[in-house]
Order: sequence, then structure tokens, then C-alpha cells
Amino acid sequence: MSMNRHLIRITRIAMAILIASLAGHAATITSGGQPAQLDIRAGGDHSIRITLRPLSYTETFPYTPALVERSWPAPAISLRSIDKAVSKRVGGLQVRVKGDPQLTIEISNAAGQAIQTLVFDSASGKLSFQLDSMPVLGMGEGGPQMGQGWEKGEGTLQFDRRGALDPMIPRWQSQVYGSRNPVALLVGTAGWGLFVATPWVEVDLTDKARGVFVPWQRPADTSGRGGVALVQGRPPAGIPQGVFDVFVFDAHRPDVFMKEVSMLTGPAVMPPKWALGYMQSHRTLMDETQMIDIVQTFRDKKIPVDAVIYLGTGFCPRGWNTEQPSFDFNPEVFKRNPKDVIADLHARNVKVVTHIVPWQRDKLPTIQGTIPPRQGETLDVSHIQNYWQQHVKLLEAGMDAFWPDEGDWFNLFERVKRHQLYYQGPLSTRPNVRPWSLHRNGYLGISQWGGWVWSGDTDSSWRTLEAQVMVGINHSLSISPYWGSDTGGFYPNAELTGELYARWFQFSSFTPSFRSHGRTWWTRLPWGWGLSEMGPNENGRNNPNASELNNPAIEPICREYGNLRYQLLPYTYTLARAAHDTGMPLMRAMWLHYPDDPKAVADGSQYLWGRDMLVAPVFKQGARSREVYLPKGDWYDWWTNEKQAGGKTITRMVDLKTMPLYIRAGAILPVDPVRQYTDEKVAEPTTLKVYRGANGQFTLYEDDGISLDYLLNKASWTRLNWNDGARRLTIEPGAPAGAPAVRASRSFKVQLLPEGTTKTVEYKGQKVEVVF
Repeated sequence: MSMNRHLIRITRIAMAILIASLAGHAATITSGGQPAQLDIRAGGDHSIRITLRPLSYTETFPYTPALVERSWPAPAISLRSIDKAVSKRVGGLQVRVKGDPQLTIEISNAAGQAIQTLVFDSASGKLSFQLDSMPVLGMGEGGPQMGQGWEKGEGTLQFDRRGALDPMIPRWQSQVYGSRNPVALLVGTAGWGLFVATPWVEVDLTDKARGVFVPWQRPADTSGRGGVALVQGRPPAGIPQGVFDVFVFDAHRPDVFMKEVSMLTGPAVMPPKWALGYMQSHRTLMDETQMIDIVQTFRDKKIPVDAVIYLGTGFCPRGWNTEQPSFDFNPEVFKRNPKDVIADLHARNVKVVTHIVPWQRDKLPTIQGTIPPRQGETLDVSHIQNYWQQHVKLLEAGMDAFWPDEGDWFNLFERVKRHQLYYQGPLSTRPNVRPWSLHRNGYLGISQWGGWVWSGDTDSSWRTLEAQVMVGINHSLSISPYWGSDTGGFYPNAELTGELYARWFQFSSFTPSFRSHGRTWWTRLPWGWGLSEMGPNENGRNNPNASELNNPAIEPICREYGNLRYQLLPYTYTLARAAHDTGMPLMRAMWLHYPDDPKAVADGSQYLWGRDMLVAPVFKQGARSREVYLPKGDWYDWWTNEKQAGGKTITRMVDLKTMPLYIRAGAILPVDPVRQYTDEKVAEPTTLKVYRGANGQFTLYEDDGISLDYLLNKASWTRLNWNDGARRLTIEPGAPAGAPAVRASRSFKVQLLPEGTTKTVEYKGQKVEVVF
């Protein structure tokens, strides 16, 4: 027995030594061929930040302008080696890390729902993740890169990003998708989100089961100035191979996901209210008389407009300035003092926006700094404050805003910096006046600087119109809430007709940026297809067919949808405040409100305008009907008030003046009288359209439309609650806790639909009820 005890003791000692030996040989974590450190910390309540970096890289995080400056919590998990799985709660998520055979991170939520599994391949440097049967959305603006066979919209248009290898090259391109502004923010509609902040990656979604982030390898630079990196908009050098900075989001609740992204990248600032009105772009100008006459024609024809935009010389034969890049007024156009001309335009209640292009790379070697400058910043030619000073004389002459074009040679960080330039610069000159600018280049994080992007120089075609619906939805999920396109397409051709323009105008009236622009620019005037000529020939031979002119049917359609845009401004402006507060865009993927409906999630041909309106653009030439998918619940046709049961696809008959619009049962839509510009005073009260069939709630938001007081919550919130069973609408103050007391005293018309019964109520900032 004693011999057995002795053997057992020896065996136990040997096992202890073996275990101790194994513990001392835990697998070292490596990345980029070097020993590395893995840190995992909370991003928000529903997201985590995973940082993998070689030990030789001493920064806690690689810098990216996509994220707001903030303090970060200490990592909940920090490892340089791993011998057994480590499980820990990080923020609101559960994380499990294991190292065999590859460094693997499994993430789930508090309800036990799996979110993602990431695998870092130390040999290849790639990061893989799980895919499922649901669409992957987001990934910035634009479709596939040119050269992949899809640039002309051949085959199936890309809404769901799966099935393709995207090299994520930011670039100018035309055709159906427009410019590419890629972002490695993937929205997995099954309930996950991923954002690779560093490194710049290609995104391979060709495999059905797993996606791969492939780190981009910087080519040898032979130019001495960044070479390919500058042309393609890549990030600047300085981040070594093997650094990964990745965010994982729980997206089982889409609204929570959008809020998390907004919190990390900065809340979208409120635009001036006039920016949500219609904007008319001009190209080759005759003179100042023509400029004023066009605005007066809008007023005479009762077609609403809030801003006029003027292109620069060189991009057209005769623009607002001398040859671009230039900050000097063109004396061939302005016969009088430009300040007086702008004052005449202001007297007709339009804002004036000018086209600006940056100095070339040899004159503006980079863009850096803040306005006002921070301590330690170098105030040389590259500093944005010095560059901004060249704009000041334009504001002093009365200019209201800018359209910064080009800049495709700027690297990724500079593109975001340019948005910052056109936000902080105007504020430094006109404090407490909200800036506005429209850009072709963008990236995640621009929302905090305004973040308005248009899709660039697209072709005029029906296929382009169809693709732009998808482009706008994905942009709104992954770059900023503010997007638009050139109404009618930029490059005209025989496919550009009054019919195409009317359909595009209808679509644009339900995109954040509502603007017409393109060559043969007279055909981009709402009345242009009724003229007998199409204006300056800037396009060579490939112009629209002249037989399409003298068409009187288009102008009334544009007037009706322009009026509708302005009537819905109380609703749309409230959506802009929601974008600031919650991160929810104005133009919403169906997934955002119907994540459990696979048919709704996969449909990129229609979208929601806010929570309550469904928009189904018509993009087929000669269409007489449009199939519309209505999610679960009852829906009302905007035009007829006819009720339709949801959960199915319906066929809506259409004529040229009809774009299908549906309103959700329970919706409360504030609708204003027709006005010609956003600040126009009207005598009639706002109508609250109540669509019965379900309980509903809407909080109407109002402020002065121009100042930064909204950041202090100096505004009015009116909460509207509809009790369908009691047929009762309650109107009461709805300001958030701590907001200054702003009581609005006003009249409302309350209209119950579909009956159309109307009652008028006086609201004096205290609770009042309307019973039908």
C-alpha cells in the first residue's frame, strides 16, 4: 500500500510539473509577424472595440478621423499570450477569446444571441468573419468598382453587398452608381455590424459562409508625394502591418445599432432649414440678369426654391468666377457689384451657393489643423484656417454656402478634414449660423461636420435612377444621413427625356438633398422640358433628342412634388433632429424598422422616409404600374387614402404624375400649407393627418432653423399621441428633460383619415385632446 501511495505521490508531482511547464508556454499572440497585444474594451453599451497591435507599435489606438475624440475605458481583456479560452463581459456584450488554432473572438449579447466570430490569421494577416443567409448592407456610397462588369448596371444591381470582392478604392467614377466613397462598415441584417477603422482593407464577400478583410498593401511610391495613395484616396502612411482596430456591433435592434454608430463617429449636426428645400444648379451663365430672371421665374410660376447654385468657370465656359480654382467674381457675368447682385437674389428669398475646387496638390500639399487652431498646430499653407481665409471675402459679399467639388487626390483623412474646413470655417466668420456645404468625397465621421454628399457625375439613364435608390440607402446606413443625386443625371444622352426627369424629380423630392444639376442644364429647370431649346451645348453630340422638348406635362409634375416637399417640411425637419439625436437617417432601409421581415430587408427598390412613409420610386420607362412591398400592418395610399393590408406585394397602377407613397396606419403626419421657400410665412395652420387603424405617436420638433441654439435644446417639442380605440388625439409638450421651457401657442387642423373629418384645435403649450 505504501508503495502505491508513493507512486501516486510521484505521479501527482509529475503532473503538477507538466501543468506548470505548459502554463509557462502559453501561445504568444502575433500579428504582422511580430509578438502582439490584444485589447478588447467597450465601445458603447452594444459595441466593443478590438485592437490588435504588434508590441513595437506603442500607440494605444491608430488615429482615424472617423471617430470623435473621447476618453476610452481601460480594456476589459488584455492579452499577449493565451493558453486557454478567456470569457468576460465587455460592456453589454459577452466575449470569448481562444487561441487554437487561430486567434478567435466570439461575441454574443446579454440575451445569448450570437453576434459574430472573428478569426485573425497570423500567417496571412487577414481577418475573417461569419456570413449568413441575410443581406449585408452599408459599405459606404457607390456600387462595385469599375471594371467588374457592373459599372453600367449590367446584370443585377448591387444592393446586398454579398457575392463580390470589393477593393474599396475611393474614386471618381460616373455611369450608374456614381462616385465611390467606400467605408468598411458592414451592416449584417441578421443582427451584427462590423467596422474596420484600421487598416484599410479590401472586403471579400464571395464566400457564402465567411467574409474576409484583406489588409491593403501600400505599393512602392515613386512619385515622392504619396503616388497611388493620393490618387485613390488611401489613408496616409505610418500604420505598420499587423495593426487592426475593429468595432463589433450588436445590430439585432437596428435603432440601437444606428445610435451606437452615431455616438462613436459623432452626432449629425443640424443643417440650416433652407438646405432641406429645393436647390437649382446652374452651369454656363449669360449674365447677372439671367441669374435673377431664373429666380423670378420660380416665383412667378409658383415653384418653390430655396437656393441657387452656380458652377465655376472652367467646368463650364462661363461660370460665377474666373478660371477655377478662383475666389474672384467673373466680370463677364457680374456687370454690377457682386454684392448688389447677391442682395437682389436674397431679396427674392433664395440662398446663394458657389462651386469651389481646391488648389492642386502642388499648391496645397496637405490639409491639416482645426479652426480655431489648437496649441502646437503649424499655421502654414496647409492649415485649414489659412485656406479658409480666402473664402471670407465671398461671405462678406453675401454668399451663403459652398459646393466643394473635386479633391479626389486628397487622402482619406484629408477628405474628412475638408468637411471640417467647411463647417468650422463658416462658423469662425459667422458665429451661430449653421454652415452648409455639399461634397463629392466623404467617409464615416463627416456627419459631425455637416456630412452632405451627392453621388457625383452619373449618366442620365433609367438604370442609373434605379441604382441611385440603392446607393442612397447604403450611404445613409454607413456614411451620413444626408445624401442626394443630380436630378436627371449629370451626363445627358438620348435617354434623357422629360419623362426620366419627372421620375427623377419625384425621387429627389424624397432624398435629403433635393437638387437638379447636369449638362444641357436648361433641361434641369422644372420648366425646362417645356422650352423650345435646351440651352448651352456643353456635351458635344450626345445630347437629348430635341423632339422631347415643348412638353407641357413636366412642369406641373415638378410643381406638385416641389409643393409636397415643402408641405412635409415639419415632418422632414423633425427627421433631421432625429438624425442628430438617434443616428437614424432620413432615407431609411426597410431593415431599420422591419428587421424580422426578410422580404422587406432584401428590397433595395423602395425605402422609408422616416418611420411612417414608404417611398417606391418609378424607374421603368413608360411604366403603367409599380410593384410595392408593404410590410406587416395596414397602409394608406397617400394619393387616394385607400387602405391596403400589409405583409404582401401589391401592384399600384401609375401614370406619369404618380410615384407610389404609402403611410403606415397609426401615423401622425404634420403637413403645412404650400409655401415657396422655407421661411415664408403662411396664414393657414399645420394639419395633423391621423391615419387610423393603430395607435401612434409623433413628436413634432421646431426651432429657429438657422442658429446653434438647438445644441442647447432651445426648441419646441410637441408630443402627439393617437389612441385608436378611443379615437382620441392628445397634444402636449414633449421636450426632453432639462430642456428650456419653450411653449408654442398655435392652431392645428386635425384630419382623421381615411374619412377626412377635420377639427381645429387651439394649442397653448398645455395638454389638449381632440376626440373623433
